[in-house]
Amino acid sequence: MKKLTLILFFVALLPSGMSQAEEPLMLPIQRLAMNMAIKAAQATITACRKEGLSVAVTIVDRGGHTQVTLRDTLAMPITVPISKQKAYAAMNFNSATSALEKRFTTPYGPPKIDGLITSAGGLPITAGSTILGGIGVSGAPSSKTDEDCAAAGLKAITDDLEMAI
Repeated sequence: MKKLTLILFFVALLPSGMSQAEEPLMLPIQRLAMNMAIKAAQATITACRKEGLSVAVTIVDRGGHTQVTLRDTLAMPITVPISKQKAYAAMNFNSATSALEKRFTTPYGPPKIDGLITSAGGLPITAGSTILGGIGVSGAPSSKTDEDCAAAGLKAITDDLEMAI
């Protein structure tokens, strides 16, 4: 009897084949290639320059890590961290930051967390239903113009990303 109990105990410890088939050990995660991030950042700077503006643009990956930051020659130094925080917020909420401005109105909401800025100027970078990162812009006289420049940068890579999915 002890032998049968011991065998049943060890059999119970073995993982079932069904759960192994249902749960993969690793997940395939799509990442934005560096050349696409650079292309988007450069297109953003170009769009703002056409408007006579000097800005900073930051692209973050899906983990929120900076992939590319460009600061135009005359853009103020503070534009760099602001652009990163807008990109980070857009990526985390998978939403344009302009849509977040009115969403959080309580004094202790997510925008009060260090590292998040929810004024216009940040857009998520997606392909299909996959979040690839975020793009944030700072330095224009209005955050609406920041977002327009970000949209121009995103537009420069959207078709390539959609074709890759």
